[in-house]
Amino acid sequence: MGSWISMDEACNLLGVRPQTIYAYVSRGKIEVMTDPVDTRRSLYRAEDVAALVKRKQAGRKHETLATNTLFGAEPSIPTAISTFLRQRLYYRGKDAIELARSATLEETAKLLWDAAQPVDFSSALRPPTGKPGRAAAFGLLANLAATGHSTHGRLIHILQNEGQQLVGLLANAFGAQSGRDPIHLRFAQAWDQPAHVADLLRKAMVLIADHELTSSAFATRIAASAGASLPACLLAGLMTLSGPLHGDASGRVQALFNEVERVGEDSVIAHYLSTGLPLAGFGHHLYPDGDPRATALLAAFEPPEQISRFIEKVTALTGLHPNIDAALAVLVSHHRLPADAAFGLYATSRSVGLLAHCMEQLSVAQVIRPRGRYVGPVPDVV
Repeated sequence: MGSWISMDEACNLLGVRPQTIYAYVSRGKIEVMTDPVDTRRSLYRAEDVAALVKRKQAGRKHETLATNTLFGAEPSIPTAISTFLRQRLYYRGKDAIELARSATLEETAKLLWDAAQPVDFSSALRPPTGKPGRAAAFGLLANLAATGHSTHGRLIHILQNEGQQLVGLLANAFGAQSGRDPIHLRFAQAWDQPAHVADLLRKAMVLIADHELTSSAFATRIAASAGASLPACLLAGLMTLSGPLHGDASGRVQALFNEVERVGEDSVIAHYLSTGLPLAGFGHHLYPDGDPRATALLAAFEPPEQISRFIEKVTALTGLHPNIDAALAVLVSHHRLPADAAFGLYATSRSVGLLAHCMEQLSVAQVIRPRGRYVGPVPDVV
């Protein structure tokens, strides 16, 4: 690039029209001189144009980073709770798949909360009122959120004690039997399931306990950064979790499995592939080679033959593997658990991770406040 360039060159480098170049000149951003070869034309200082190009690129990078930070390409909040390495999930450096071989949700909570004392979810012995399910659970949390104390200014062990009571209350509201047993046994007792199914529930709940900075964890952290009460923070996260594209995805998978049972796996696959519809429960952007949580859970029991064939055919035809939502739906369907059992297990176990994010966020004395990028009509300036 020479010291002086033509209008066309300046426009091409900046990606603008001549009117914009004239505006830059009038504001002193670009120096201009008459072309000595053709006095009818003007030349523009190349260094000034290059500086503006650099500024525009930096602005785009900043805007892209801000957008990506919110929409999944680059997490922006430091956390020591969980992470991914070589397509494996780790809780505070511990392999979650290995942990799920024997750990209870209580032991997982102690790890994720970095608690000094064992966690006991049986401390909340309040019997559920009315029909168990998400309405009872969310209503309970909403009442507690309305009267709860701010998380700010409270010692961490006090918040951990309150947190274990909240998880216990949630389990009761979703139908777990009250008692002193670990939470997976209490769910199995309420659903009249034998010991081997109780162990499957334990494994599933440990695998689901946290998944780094999900949208529900982000919502929880926002509430915590503003000083909301612990039940309010948890409610914010669980409301987000309840969406069908997040923690309630197993409901969509169950509907798919029902369709398979009704018309057969080949018809369902042909319909979805011919119409380009996504198959709920298959694929995960963090695990292109397969969700290890789903692999671990599905390996622990024998799914129904028709569902197994369906999973194998979908994977062979699409390359997409079942994710944890599919594995949880298979577990609930195969053992004929209550209709809302998948979400109840998901919400109860993930509340452990959400509370971990809440308590970790309290160590940051700053409110989370993303900025909007306004794209509406130009304001009327008086």
